[in-house]
Amino acid sequence: MINREDMLELTRRMTPARSCFDRIAGAYINDLGEVDESFNIHFGKLSASEKARNLELAKTVPFSKTNIQLKEYTFSDTVKGKDSMWQLLQAIQQCGLKNDALMEILYEQIADGYPVDNEFAVFVFHGVYDVPLKGKDKESLWESEEVYNFIICTVSPMRAAYEPAEPVFGFLYPAFSDRSADAEKIDIFHADANQIEEGLMYKLLGKL
Repeated sequence: MINREDMLELTRRMTPARSCFDRIAGAYINDLGEVDESFNIHFGKLSASEKARNLELAKTVPFSKTNIQLKEYTFSDTVKGKDSMWQLLQAIQQCGLKNDALMEILYEQIADGYPVDNEFAVFVFHGVYDVPLKGKDKESLWESEEVYNFIICTVSPMRAAYEPAEPVFGFLYPAFSDRSADAEKIDIFHADANQIEEGLMYKLLGKL
């Protein structure tokens, strides 16, 4: 089960003034399921309006209804071998989105698992959160407990050219559990909790 307070703690560092993101990458998928165009840029180079707009996209995942829209899943041992999505996500997280070849693989896999006949966008955010220690009274202390290095991915239909609408699917990896990273788990978001994207779920939790 996901702790709602853990997710809210993350979103507090997803504001223009206190953003935990250092990089954003993404791709625009055409109606044939092909990558039409992609980008990869330092988050700090975005304009103020671009930062605000993209932060709203990223926040959709952790700010959604926990254990309803956003649920935690565990990678089974059978899907953690060579060429697994688990291995790909770890590599992307560890390189901080800076390997374009890995990003292209992710976009292609998501496009393959989401066979819609309309254009959509895949955005990926890399964040680093210095998790503060908490005292017995649950007040934050200055000392850091750990550095949570994570990625958030969103899948959105297009509202207009290069303008994604609200995400319909997404994920947070590694899961933020008990205020700590859990690389064995992933938090997956569905805007409509009653409409599970089976193709994307298979891509994330199965083999490539």
